[in-house]
Amino acid sequence: MEINLLAFGQIAESTGKSAWKMDGIKDTNILIKKLEEQFPALVKMKYSIAVNKKVIQENTVLNDKDTIALLPPFSGG
Repeated sequence: MEINLLAFGQIAESTGKSAWKMDGIKDTNILIKKLEEQFPALVKMKYSIAVNKKVIQENTVLNDKDTIALLPPFSGG
């Protein structure tokens, strides 16, 4: 199972990537753990996760070819 990841703003800067793929990720809790192992700077960052363009608040099961966006905090008015 392969998922697509997109990173924006300071998250893309911290990871050095704006788009990549990962295999074997079953849910968003596992994804966060793997990302924080791979990119320790993410541990101290606040960000939201969107699965297929829907921002999620809790652990979500991932399916093959899902697109996950790592979104920095939003500001504006």
